[in-house]
Amino acid sequence: MKLYLSSFRLGDHPEHLVALLPRNPSVAVVCNSIDAEAPDVRREKVAEEITWLTGLGLRAEELDLREVAGDDLRARLSAYDGIWMRGGNVFVLRIAMARSGADQILPDLIRAEELVYAGYSAGPCVLAPSLRGLELCDDTTALDGEVIWQGLGVLDHAIVPHLDSPGHPETELLAKVAELYDRTGVPNVKLTDGQALVIDGDRRELV
Repeated sequence: MKLYLSSFRLGDHPEHLVALLPRNPSVAVVCNSIDAEAPDVRREKVAEEITWLTGLGLRAEELDLREVAGDDLRARLSAYDGIWMRGGNVFVLRIAMARSGADQILPDLIRAEELVYAGYSAGPCVLAPSLRGLELCDDTTALDGEVIWQGLGVLDHAIVPHLDSPGHPETELLAKVAELYDRTGVPNVKLTDGQALVIDGDRRELV
């Protein structure tokens, strides 16, 4: 697997993301974690993501999971070198993944190293075996549907972003999530803003 799992946005060392990708890579930008936002606000935030990724030399374009599903989604994803999963509400993202079939398709593509999976906050969090505990941070009442507690299971541990990050509004809430995980024996990797977990095959590194 090739994963670049950042706490917030690109992190302090996005060159590690670039190193995982081939030259002149194409990247799908998935922003469905902010589907509950007002449409104009959502469009602005999507544009920001694409600007940051383009600044790294990536060919980035939005892939909206509400507009493609099943075999069509698999074909679209297979055409990209990587996927960038924006942060936001992990439960909103999880529903979009379930409805499109991305929760079945992405784990296969990731494990086969057919694409690089990257993103921040909710993007890495959704890869865990379970999303329980994240309700302490993300609003489960903002959903258009029932809460899905099962994560994608690509990782064998949870990710806890934004810890010890005074500039982030959710840092205190995520500290409660980390405390819950430690108290109940949930394996987890803790990230401060600026950090990213890089996985490249058997190599794992915090950068």
